[in-house]
Amino acid sequence: MASLLERTYNPDVLMCLANLSNDEVLTPPELANQVLDLLPDDLWRDPSVKILDPFCKSGVFLREAAKRFIRGLEDVYPDLQERVDHVMHEQLYGIAITEMTALLSRRSLYCSKFPNGRFSVSEFDGNEGNIRYRNIRHTWRNGKCVYCGASKEQYDRDEGLESHAYEFIHTSSPEEIFGMKFDVIVGNPPYQLSDGGNKASASPIYHLFVQQAKKLAPRYLTMIIPSRYFAGGKGLSSFRDEMLHDRHITKLVDYVNAKDCFPQNSVGGGVNYFLWERDCEDDCEITTIRGTSRTTAKRSLSEFPVFVRYNQAISVIHKILESSPRFLSEIVSSRNPFGYSTSARGSNVQEDSSDYRLHSSKGITYVRQGTNEKGQEYLGKWKVMLSRIIYEHACEPDKEGKMRVLSKVEVLGPSDVCTDSYLVVGPFDSEREANYLSLYLRTKFARVLIAQTLSSINLSRDKFQFVPLIEFDSEPTDEAMYGRFGLSPDEIEFIESFIHKMSDGE
Repeated sequence: MASLLERTYNPDVLMCLANLSNDEVLTPPELANQVLDLLPDDLWRDPSVKILDPFCKSGVFLREAAKRFIRGLEDVYPDLQERVDHVMHEQLYGIAITEMTALLSRRSLYCSKFPNGRFSVSEFDGNEGNIRYRNIRHTWRNGKCVYCGASKEQYDRDEGLESHAYEFIHTSSPEEIFGMKFDVIVGNPPYQLSDGGNKASASPIYHLFVQQAKKLAPRYLTMIIPSRYFAGGKGLSSFRDEMLHDRHITKLVDYVNAKDCFPQNSVGGGVNYFLWERDCEDDCEITTIRGTSRTTAKRSLSEFPVFVRYNQAISVIHKILESSPRFLSEIVSSRNPFGYSTSARGSNVQEDSSDYRLHSSKGITYVRQGTNEKGQEYLGKWKVMLSRIIYEHACEPDKEGKMRVLSKVEVLGPSDVCTDSYLVVGPFDSEREANYLSLYLRTKFARVLIAQTLSSINLSRDKFQFVPLIEFDSEPTDEAMYGRFGLSPDEIEFIESFIHKMSDGE
């Protein structure tokens, strides 16, 4: 009777659904096949190849791989059942991320959530088959998990609740999970976990899966991950350096807008999938997809300090780097240029003629001199204020495939200051210089160069590293910039098709 109860145990589906995190994005079969297409064709005709999906959700990668093996091994195992048995028992393995995804994955691969049942396409002795799930617990130290950085306050839960302590990254010895070597590791890992910070603050974890997979030294590694690491960011700077200098990454397919990849999900900065080859080192074949536009070029991932995702922009950047000794990043402020927090507000009335005008997201108020903690170099000078958040939601181009990039560009006078919602560019001795710089930032030329560094909605000084610093004798225009740097018709067309016009009043 106990055995029967174990076999027929069916967890509450609603409880399982509630335990899914908001970054456990299920992969469409079409996309899974595009990822598998990166692998060499002869792999599917090799009966010795072993594949691991270490973060199974729906089991789609293993299911689609099974189809390929079943076709490819027909000459090796002419009998269909013998062929299916070999593929299921000897070639495909998975680690589920939750109890529910374990059931989903087994149903997808074996056509039964119980591989030892009569409906399974291949009979196993146990009820897991080769897709395992273990209810792993976090290992706490100083309020954080030592493996994934999860907050103890949020994830130290009762046994009945999913802890999101994913088995593959909660061990120092991943090779011991199955006790075998894998030729291919493939999948779509969880992207982030809430870190207990303000509002919806979350920390990335997808890079931990990539790094753990490399420890197993498979012949091939291919994953779908967010593209935010291209420019570093929260906990990702070292991972960015590691990835951009890894010449084993031979192919990369980058979706600028994640909705072109996952129609129902918004992933800020887009997503990409890549092929890492243990036995090959080379430049990377990079395919960039922006709406209906698709370009491919072979180049080094580490050519620039940040990854430039648009192949069409490379030649433009080369021309600028060859002729420009200085760049705008030299005169862009660090974050919070005057020391006023985002929520800081002053008086609605100017009580003294020496009061500063404080610009915030709610408008202009007045603060007394000396209340600013920093930014002395900008006081008494002209400068240009920029919104620290870019115009596009989730850093995604619009339906036309275009971006505006900058939200607000405004010239500030000698007595103006601003909150942490903004950056400032300057300082300038004259209003004329500040006005020219403001017009320059509104050009498509300047904004397309800023866009090459973006993988999140936040602006910072380094995002201006490709924008040349120019002293203007007249009002800057796109036509003047195109001529100054000798841009070709194709390069101009790329800029014009990518960047929206921005009027002087914006």
